[in-house]
Amino acid sequence: MGFITWVKSFFGSEPIPLSGDNLQAYIEEYSETVGEYCFREMAFWNATNLIANAISKCEFKTFRDGKEVKEQEYYLWNYEPNKNQNSSQFIHKWISQLYRNPEKGALIIEQNGQLLVADSFEHKQYALFEDVFSSVTVGDFTFNRTFTQSEVMHFKLSEVDTRKLINALYASYSKLLGYSMKAYQRSRGTKGIFKYSTLPVAGTPQREAFDSLINEKIGKWLQGDNAALPLGDGQDWKELDKKTYSSESTRDIRAQIDDICDFTAKAVGIHPALLRGDVQSVNDALDYTLTFCIDPLVDLLQEEIIRKRYGYEDFAKGNYLQIDTKSIKHVDLLSVSTAIDKLISSGVFCVNDIRELVGEPVIEEAWAWRFFITKNYSPVEEVLKALGGD
Repeated sequence: MGFITWVKSFFGSEPIPLSGDNLQAYIEEYSETVGEYCFREMAFWNATNLIANAISKCEFKTFRDGKEVKEQEYYLWNYEPNKNQNSSQFIHKWISQLYRNPEKGALIIEQNGQLLVADSFEHKQYALFEDVFSSVTVGDFTFNRTFTQSEVMHFKLSEVDTRKLINALYASYSKLLGYSMKAYQRSRGTKGIFKYSTLPVAGTPQREAFDSLINEKIGKWLQGDNAALPLGDGQDWKELDKKTYSSESTRDIRAQIDDICDFTAKAVGIHPALLRGDVQSVNDALDYTLTFCIDPLVDLLQEEIIRKRYGYEDFAKGNYLQIDTKSIKHVDLLSVSTAIDKLISSGVFCVNDIRELVGEPVIEEAWAWRFFITKNYSPVEEVLKALGGD
């Protein structure tokens, strides 16, 4: 199987893995093609990892009768979903499957109290009956049974496969990127004119020396840092003037690679500055990403979890799961100290609420759960009464 066939398989349906010596052989044989695809894959997986990292920082809160509890279900989602993965590893595989296969989505099944992300599966859809999932594979094990929709958690993004759109866009853009790379290489190359008086007769020692000069020695001389070029009678080498390089720069190539990151970021709802690693206005970029990527994704995830693991009867009793995204952003206590004071003094949050918000353990004292309000706050009726003198 050739590399191009593998690439088409990878981006078309199920991926066929390459690894070890096999992968190295393909890279050496198709180095230019691999390089172009690597730019696209790097942008895609950087975006996916960024989203997975954000979700893994969230706290999966569980509630019973409307009150937050930390029991088996809480431990399952936040620490150990199964025997072989912690929650962060589980979430990264979960989100990767969701974005890697948008048409199929990601499938989570429960077996013996463990949550497992399927590596592959077949999905049969019905209009009036439950969908059926078959050939469900996790690692090296394939279940010999089918699962109905109510037995699994099936997560699926938009009906439009954005990854295929990115690939189609890049197919055209890669030509421009390849042209820029070749133009840069040509601008840095050394060119010259080799003059000779007569061409030696074929089969003679003079012809062999001439061919060796043309095929070997000139090339080595051009590539070497310090080298001498032996020339015979009637032979002369004149190097052409080098360019100023003002119009050919690696920054132009880097800008085009950044464009690929921008295309990918916009397709999944991430602010392009985050994917490029820019630090300027990072708070605005993070707020944009939380609003248009993470929050909608979190809604999708928790809706599927609630309807499959709780159902309406439990939900009506106040039993549900909530994915809290407040912990995604790093909190610098010194920079938010004034805001913390306002939140407590206005009676909106108690001390323990704030401690949980900033990642500190709660204080098991009654006063830490009480709400406080400064004396500056008064009901409107009292203020009007004081002003009117009544």
